Amino acid sequence: MPSPDIITPSQLARRIGLPDAPILLDVRTPEDFDADPRALPCAIRASHTDVATWAEAWRGRDVVVSCQKGLKLSQGVAAWLRHHGARAENLEGGFLAWAEAGLPLVTPTHVPPRDAQGRTLWVTRARPKVDRIACPWLIRRFVDPQAVFLFVAPAEVGAVAERFGATPFDIEGVFWSHRGPLCTFDVMIQEFGLKLPALDHLALLVRGADTADLSLAPEAAGLLAASLGLSRMHREDLAQLDAGLTLYDAFFRWCRDAAQETHNWPAGRPA
Repeated sequence: MPSPDIITPSQLARRIGLPDAPILLDVRTPEDFDADPRALPCAIRASHTDVATWAEAWRGRDVVVSCQKGLKLSQGVAAWLRHHGARAENLEGGFLAWAEAGLPLVTPTHVPPRDAQGRTLWVTRARPKVDRIACPWLIRRFVDPQAVFLFVAPAEVGAVAERFGATPFDIEGVFWSHRGPLCTFDVMIQEFGLKLPALDHLALLVRGADTADLSLAPEAAGLLAASLGLSRMHREDLAQLDAGLTLYDAFFRWCRDAAQETHNWPAGRPA
């Protein structure tokens, strides 16, 4: 009988990208990590050697622990976490099973360096609407759930990036920007190496709404309308971001689970 403290890759995959996804702790050895530095979405690197000193920080949280094969390291760390009051599970088969199943992994090449608190820091133009909400959603749900986003005057994005060590995005002349027909959201999906059909579908909607090419997907017009509506509802950019995250959570779930579902009430019409 399988342990109740085990989660399979397919079970975990259903929770990835959702606002209530568990904390993912990657406790692979340095040698295993160096051999393949890709990571599960939003995974945090941790060491089994000092788990007793940091396990308390996850008290009361849902945590999934992954080592290379899902054996002694992740099972031991998960047990320590449960001892400290976390709801901790071990990823069955570990990193290797996740990778062999073709599930999404984040390529670290272009993930920005983290600050002293372990967060990535980003900066873009104020008054976000489509791409500048979609990109933070992608980062928070698949790369760094603690990412910080600064919204400043367009002319000051570069200077703020330099002075505060932030990574600029969705402005001209930087790495994270439009490329040909692709918007910044497309570029992030590609550069982070995120291979997920639901994200590819969502990217069509974002590109259509962001570039006014509403022919790309019927739902692009609805995304644009909702984005512009939110921009009229919220004067403060971070409030706009918070509202927009919920919007993209809904569109992601639609792309993943409900794109073929229709609403057909009333079911019939009188003759």
